[in-house]
Amino acid sequence: MRLLRIHTDDGLRDAVVADDGRVVTLPGTSEAFDPDRWRERAAAATDAAVEFEAVRLAAPLNPGKIVCVGLNYADHAAEGGQQAPAEPILFMKAPDTVVGAHDDVVIPRGGEKTDWEVELGVVIGRTASYLVDEVAAMEHVAGYVLVNDVSERHFQLERCGQWDKGKNSATFCPLGPWILTADEVPDPQAIKLGLDVNGEALQDSSTAEMIFGVAHLVHYISQFMTLYPGDVISTGTPAGVGAGQKPPRYLRAGDVLRVWADGLGEQHNRLVAAL
Repeated sequence: MRLLRIHTDDGLRDAVVADDGRVVTLPGTSEAFDPDRWRERAAAATDAAVEFEAVRLAAPLNPGKIVCVGLNYADHAAEGGQQAPAEPILFMKAPDTVVGAHDDVVIPRGGEKTDWEVELGVVIGRTASYLVDEVAAMEHVAGYVLVNDVSERHFQLERCGQWDKGKNSATFCPLGPWILTADEVPDPQAIKLGLDVNGEALQDSSTAEMIFGVAHLVHYISQFMTLYPGDVISTGTPAGVGAGQKPPRYLRAGDVLRVWADGLGEQHNRLVAAL
C-alpha cells in the first residue's frame, strides 16, 4: 500500500494511492502515524478517487526524529577521500526540516555549497529498543520512503563542530511522495535510486551497494536510542553528490531536482534563496 498525505480545503488528510494510480482520501483528519489504522480507514473510504496530478502533496508523515547514516556507500566515502566506516556513522535531522515531495528547497543565508543526497528512508512502525537481532529489527519496519538529505557543505565541513549545522536548515529533508508499506518491498537491498539536477543524471545506484543494510541499521540504532512509530532512518547516499563532482558543483536558486527510487515515486523540488 502507498500511504500519503495531501493538502485539502479542510486541512491535511491521509490518503492512499490506488492500484490505478489515483488518490483516495481517507475519512477523518490526519492522525499520528499508525499503519494498521491507515489500512482500516482505507477499507472504509468512500470518497471518489482523483488523479494523482490533481492533489497537493504534503510530506507523508511528521517524524518524531530522523536518524541519518553517514558514509554508508563505499563509493560515496571514496569520492570524499574517506575510508568506509567500521560502524555506522549517525547524525540527526530535526523534524522541522521535512517538506513534501513537490515543495521548494531553500538555500539558507550564508549558504555557499548546498548539496543533494538521494537516500532510502526506513519508516519505523513499532517501538524499538535494544532489539535482539536483525530478524527482530525487520519486524519493526512499517515501510520505506524517498528522502533527500539536503546538506550545506560550507556549514557542515568548514564551520567547525558537528555535521548537524549543515543538515538542519528548514526544507532540508524532502520526504515522499508516499510511504510504501514493507509488505510490498520483498528486498530493501534491491532498490534502484537516483537524482537529476536540471535534467542531468548525477546519482544512479542501488541499495545493494549499502555498506550496512536496513536490518543491520535498525538493530544497531536501537542499541543507542529508542525508535518510535513514525521515526525515519535515512540510510545514506551513493556517489554522485555535488561535493564529489570534478570540479565540485553545488545548487543555486532556480535549479530543479528530480529524486527517484523504484516503487517510491519521484520528488520534484525547486531551489530558492532564503529571504
